[in-house]
Amino acid sequence: MRASRAPRRLTIVLAQWCPHCVPLSVKNGRLLAKGLGIPLRLLDIDRKDQGKEADRYVRRYGDAAPDYLIPQVFLEWSDGTVEHLLTGFSEQVARTAAAWRSLLSSAWLARTRRGARG
Repeated sequence: MRASRAPRRLTIVLAQWCPHCVPLSVKNGRLLAKGLGIPLRLLDIDRKDQGKEADRYVRRYGDAAPDYLIPQVFLEWSDGTVEHLLTGFSEQVARTAAAWRSLLSSAWLARTRRGARG
């Protein structure tokens, strides 16, 4: 990671009715954001004031499809780049939970945390 680049914000595209999103991804997103020392932003696809931004994020940075999967998790960096970290699964919630566990225990996250602390 370049010294001038640091995590800035975590964004999760979700829906309140989605069991892969609430509470699973909200809880894990809060843990991830706290560990990186950054704010968490939730974009609900069903809210008029957030849906267009959610769609834009997924189209531009995520796993886009006309009826895309949620949740999708993005890490925004201080240099303006956005990194797609996770897409939920259409199968059982346990698959999405396993993806979160993998992300939260990854070597990538450990390196990113060290870099965020300076």
